[in-house]
Amino acid sequence: MRTFHGPFREEIEDFLSLRRASLSPSAYAHDGYYLMDFDTFSAQEPYEKSISEAMINHWIHTLSGKRSSIANAVIVVRLFIRYLNRIGIPAYIPPIPRVPNDYVPYIFSDEELGRIYQQADNLEVSRAKKNPLMPFEFPMIIRLLYGCGLRIGETLALKMKDVDLVGGTLMMRHAKGDKQRLVPMHPVLTDILKRYCLAMGIVGVPDAWVFPVPGQEQAMTPKDAQHGFEKILRLAEISLPGRKKHERGPCLHCVRHVFVFKSFAAADKAGRTIDDSVPYLSIYLGHDSLQETEKYMKFSSELFPDAMDLFSDYAAGILPEVTYET
Repeated sequence: MRTFHGPFREEIEDFLSLRRASLSPSAYAHDGYYLMDFDTFSAQEPYEKSISEAMINHWIHTLSGKRSSIANAVIVVRLFIRYLNRIGIPAYIPPIPRVPNDYVPYIFSDEELGRIYQQADNLEVSRAKKNPLMPFEFPMIIRLLYGCGLRIGETLALKMKDVDLVGGTLMMRHAKGDKQRLVPMHPVLTDILKRYCLAMGIVGVPDAWVFPVPGQEQAMTPKDAQHGFEKILRLAEISLPGRKKHERGPCLHCVRHVFVFKSFAAADKAGRTIDDSVPYLSIYLGHDSLQETEKYMKFSSELFPDAMDLFSDYAAGILPEVTYET
């Protein structure tokens, strides 16, 4: 249990108590981590129980790491500051630092996906000492990520009460931004998930985790899932040597990018323009805005040279032309 020592320790504890009721365990831990950092800072500075613009800017300047991580920290503290304002404590709300969206995701090829499925379907229990159910759970996790474009955190947060095996839908109760959404599944995927749940013995148990850890009252964590996926990638001999700073190496979140890529390609094949498809896909993915979905338009032309023409007209309307001098 975290212990806070700064001038806002009571307010932080009360705020986190309120947040606990609406957040998943991983999201709650995420908020607690950044508020602990802010508490440590405020305890060392001679500030009274108020937050001035100078104070908050001073704290932001002490943050280090990726710009996206700094922005995440500011977002959490902004939520806390809004809480302070509501309870009558004056506090300056800082703007969220801008984070450039210049990374290029790794898009798995169909051949690489085949190798990933093969390795996931043949994981040995000896390779999953921490969670002996990993060899049974991971093939299902991969299929949900690929078949529905889910985030790994919201996938692992699923309980049986969130799964409708008759209607073929998943209820995301603790998605990004504390939003909820209903995700339809393909009938084939629904059947696979039904057989998985029957084999796990969790059908009819509403509070059962879909991806539990034996002997623990919790689900598999995103960190453990990523470690498991890294083992699968090594076995499948998939890597990105010499990747550039803005390139995302192979990871679980890249499967979500593959889902988006495949969705756009399928829409084009069916005669639907990308302009028409983006709004629907944005809702399906649980994005706050179309801009959030547009970042998924960045693909490597080296991986899919024949498919890039599908995105050129759309990207031309949202990305400015840049001239580089050499």
